[in-house]
Amino acid sequence: MAVLKQQQEQGQSLRSMLAVLIWLGAIHLNSLVALLVITNLRSSWAIALLATFLLLMVVPCDPYNPVGMRIAKFVCQNAPQHFPIKFTVEDEAAFDPNRAYVFAAEPHSVLPLGIISMCNYTGYLPLTNIKALASSAIFYTPVLRQIWTWLGLVPASRKGFAKLLEQRYSCIIVPGGVQECLYMQEGHEVVFLKQRYGFVRIALEAGVPLVPVFCFGQTNAFHWWKPSGKWYNQISRTLGFTPLVFWGMYGSPIPYRQPIHVAVGRPIEVEKVLQPSKEKVAEVLERFITALEELYQKHKEDAGYKNTPLHIY
Repeated sequence: MAVLKQQQEQGQSLRSMLAVLIWLGAIHLNSLVALLVITNLRSSWAIALLATFLLLMVVPCDPYNPVGMRIAKFVCQNAPQHFPIKFTVEDEAAFDPNRAYVFAAEPHSVLPLGIISMCNYTGYLPLTNIKALASSAIFYTPVLRQIWTWLGLVPASRKGFAKLLEQRYSCIIVPGGVQECLYMQEGHEVVFLKQRYGFVRIALEAGVPLVPVFCFGQTNAFHWWKPSGKWYNQISRTLGFTPLVFWGMYGSPIPYRQPIHVAVGRPIEVEKVLQPSKEKVAEVLERFITALEELYQKHKEDAGYKNTPLHIY
């Protein structure tokens, strides 16, 4: 029995690593392909490889492709076990499956790994119609755009965000985004929220509740290095993502087996205001920041981060 259990654990470990590699590996794959093409420009195979990847940048992605859906289910069912991810919903009864919600998850870290636990095929949330918003730069990245589209991610835009809420899709966003990565520090949790009014304004216009989510452990899932300076900040904002060097297990794109604890707070009800004033938006944002900080303080000890400071910029 002990041997059988060990074999089952090894099998699960291999499946979870494969799932994570499918989910995240395309980020490093594109860097490898670019290097191969640049160093072998005179080779016909390099030209063919370049043409293939250029085609994958523009070919339409079908989120309901049967093969893609099978891949997405495999990733969602196995990737959370890699860390593993612990998922806590403070009050499941507070969520109505017939309503839409804005799940604002923090921090971004190198990658917002915790949101995989909130996708449709994972089934941890008591909801079904869910989309995650991500930087539009991702949807011009070969292979990555296909995988993440199948997982339920869509380009982040004001118009698209509002339309999804109107269609009663709950949306997962990471408000801190690119700016947050610029403030990352080892041994600290960093959130960039005090100037993030957009997601609050859209929630008010739609009359949709805001839900604070904190993902403990993401910050330690990778080793990373990034330059500093104003030029780096400006490049990051222009590109729509933060260019940095990061690596996980054995120098690969597979993150370390760092336990992640995703804590989902209670919905913050907001009244529907078609043209909310700056004061109204600022008031609701302050309520959200307070709720997120309370969520962090409530769960940090259980998550193993009792002595880790939280900085909110």
